[in-house]
Amino acid sequence: MSEEYGLLEPENVDGVGDEWEEIDVSDTEADRIARKRDREFNEFRERLTDTEQFKVEQSVFDDATLAALYKLVQDGYVQAFGGPLSSGKEATVYTALGSEDRGEVAVKIYRINASDFRDMREYLVGDPRFEELGGNKKRVVLAWTKKEFANLKRARKAGVRVPEPIAVQRNVLVMELLGTVDRRAPTLDDAHLENPETAFEVVREYMRRLYAAGLVHGDLSEYNIIVHDGELCIIDLGQAVTKHHPNSGEFLTRDCANIASFFQRQGMDVQGDELEAWIHEHADD
Repeated sequence: MSEEYGLLEPENVDGVGDEWEEIDVSDTEADRIARKRDREFNEFRERLTDTEQFKVEQSVFDDATLAALYKLVQDGYVQAFGGPLSSGKEATVYTALGSEDRGEVAVKIYRINASDFRDMREYLVGDPRFEELGGNKKRVVLAWTKKEFANLKRARKAGVRVPEPIAVQRNVLVMELLGTVDRRAPTLDDAHLENPETAFEVVREYMRRLYAAGLVHGDLSEYNIIVHDGELCIIDLGQAVTKHHPNSGEFLTRDCANIASFFQRQGMDVQGDELEAWIHEHADD
């Protein structure tokens, strides 16, 4: 594995955060397909839920989610589904075969019924993109999925190495697969770092670029930074907030403390408050 951890070149980023386009959670084509329940959709649903890799996760696949998957297949983003790659409280990530020019992709499915709205609230309250959602759990999860898609696009534009977002449909996000179908890319915690100083410099720069682009990750640690093809990649941006969010300062402080703690265990003299001060000082570079 290369220890260079080369940085990406950022694109031009216009403005920050709150002036993004409004996230639309209105009725979608997937909703209309679910209601129509045509023969092809029913056959797709039966074929998908009968496969071995999905039997243990059938609670994830309500009709609306199946309709979203069906729409993604119809649109050519997904050709065939593989097994689960990872599973958390809010979502399960599956491998899949994407379009011919992309090959393997990751499909992240947020559970509408199982998602813990209470865990999401601290990232939603105060975010202007969610002001009209109230306590409607379904609408919150659908908007959360679109929020992650938007956050990934903005992070990539700022030159932060994150999974490339490919498509979003309701509570389903299609994105670049990091690692392979047979082997997940290791987290920073799992990887053996021969040069932690270089790794820290890359992580610090990516945190700066996120902040300069108007984003704070909000849950950054060694567990959602992975090593893929000699690159450090930040994942799980669903909870990322704009820096104008009332809790963004608290989230940034926590992110910096987590990262400093990890690199301290690698033998480095890194302090969370110094990292945070550096990000603020260099955010406009």
